[in-house]
Amino acid sequence: MDEFDFIRDKLAPLAGPEGLKLKDDTAIFSPAQGYDLVLTKDAMVEGVHFPYGEYGGNVAEKLLRVNLSDLAAKGATPLGYLLSLAIPKPVTQAHLNGFTVGLRDVQDAYNFGLWGGDTVSTSGPFVVSATFIGQVPKGQMVKRSGAEIGDDIWVTGTIGDAYLGLQNVLGRTLEPQPTSDQIWHWEEAYLRPEPRLLLRKLFRQFATAALDVSDGLLADAEHLALASDVGLDIELDRVPFSNATQAWLFAQDNRQTAYESLLSGGDDYEVIFTANSKHTQEIKSTAEGLGVSISKVGKVTKPAESIKVVDESGEIIVFEKKGYKHSI
Repeated sequence: MDEFDFIRDKLAPLAGPEGLKLKDDTAIFSPAQGYDLVLTKDAMVEGVHFPYGEYGGNVAEKLLRVNLSDLAAKGATPLGYLLSLAIPKPVTQAHLNGFTVGLRDVQDAYNFGLWGGDTVSTSGPFVVSATFIGQVPKGQMVKRSGAEIGDDIWVTGTIGDAYLGLQNVLGRTLEPQPTSDQIWHWEEAYLRPEPRLLLRKLFRQFATAALDVSDGLLADAEHLALASDVGLDIELDRVPFSNATQAWLFAQDNRQTAYESLLSGGDDYEVIFTANSKHTQEIKSTAEGLGVSISKVGKVTKPAESIKVVDESGEIIVFEKKGYKHSI
């Protein structure tokens, strides 16, 4: 199968009307009156973002889900995306079939379509990227830069599951030996993160600043602090962990190293956001009504330090690593 067969047989059926059945070089879209467009792009590289030899539906699902997570944190609704693939020789027809099934599953779950893109062959690793287009009511996109001193800090979902899922996917030994339920929970968190699109209206209404947790909770908290020119005090005992991850954490001999791994591991794709404390009850009740867990984890402070983690007694805990950084 050449690239044109792949586009015609596998990708064209995924195209939304803006994509013109992928028979043109461009897509066409007319923005709705009273809305701003929100654009985001993420790329994933074999051996960096997913294991070598993993070419199927898991990669497709994660690619779309991590982009949707960016839109969710901005309060945006997804409309469509442009897809680019650099396909190496080891990728088979069966892999491509699985990849397109993964794309379709996420598109159907969140109601958006493929608008276009490009496919090329490569002698290097499998590289996939997507550029997403979303929309928000005019002037309501939630930026990183709006946090104010005195705001509460909130985190959706749980932190650290994806880090442990990655360790298992890579075949690294986890002690104590995890149960099958723990393994399933962690791998689902790593391979199929849940973009918090259900909360996009909540973010638009209450969040003063927000971003998704991709590099690690500590690193992304620091990104928010620097963009807003504030400090963040994070209370370690309030950071949400799943039962599976908490069981692993409490079984570790070196608790601080374990905390550091979970807080800096990345790939959580939850949302960290700030909001005025007067909205606490509304935020809690809205999230509860939508079935999404949410935790208040600290306070926005003066920018003496961009981020500070404290224990139950208020003692500062110093972590050497905050998150993942690509070397360029």
